[in-house]
Amino acid sequence: MSVSVKSLLSTLSARGPHRVLRGNLGIAGQPGVVFTPESGLGLPAVAFAHGWLTSAENYKSLLEHVASWGFVVAAPDTERGPIPSHLDLATDLLTTLDIVSKVRLGDGTISVHPDRLALAGHGMGAGAAVIAAAQRRVAAVAALFPSPTSPAAENIAPELDTPGLILAGATDLDSVNSNARALATAWAGPSLLRTIDGASHNGIIEGRRLFAALGAGRYEHKTEKATRALLTGYLLSALLGDKTYAPFTDPEADLPHTKVVDPQAPVEEEAPKLSIGTVAKLIRG
Repeated sequence: MSVSVKSLLSTLSARGPHRVLRGNLGIAGQPGVVFTPESGLGLPAVAFAHGWLTSAENYKSLLEHVASWGFVVAAPDTERGPIPSHLDLATDLLTTLDIVSKVRLGDGTISVHPDRLALAGHGMGAGAAVIAAAQRRVAAVAALFPSPTSPAAENIAPELDTPGLILAGATDLDSVNSNARALATAWAGPSLLRTIDGASHNGIIEGRRLFAALGAGRYEHKTEKATRALLTGYLLSALLGDKTYAPFTDPEADLPHTKVVDPQAPVEEEAPKLSIGTVAKLIRG
């Protein structure tokens, strides 16, 4: 009997079966971190780019979670200032992929399969992942709550025939901080735009209490929990071809608390809200 999608989501939101090790990419000349299963040869790998004014450390739980499901997950820790270069971050992503795919990791018992590579990122890092994917063939790209970059990722997406997952908050899909719809519209390959109920753009960022106090968005446990399940399931299906997790790459699959959005569909404009005073004037004529 097949496992229900709801059960799969619950399983994938919990830590996977692998013990996770942490390493320093700086040893290979690239500032950043890498998380790996304790051992394994020919593993899939993901290079992850952080968002604006964050670092790899702000995604520690998410990166460790994906690694616990059998992936090598590496994140460059560069372009952290207020005026980052998205092109340079994309270059660092590619350098990161080169390191993890060509060097034996851990005590030599961990290696990466060269055909099982993915790029991912959050916010501006999602755009950097798209920019990087145009320069190197990978098996999949995951853009988590993407935001505008320079050059614009949506101008590069028509060059990509790579499968792509795009996640966004249901309420801020069309905000100035999100280019998720434009990115999905422009994507040449098979892309999947999925919104998460109740999620906001910065909900997966950990440990930014000061920025949250200034109104830059608070960490949302439910958003991070849903994101790690959706991302892990997508990678298991896209990189490993595991049919158990096929619903995570299927645009027809109904995943609880999420919605697949057709980026080509007309956007319904919300009717303006009238104040009580305005309504009273209309009634009086």
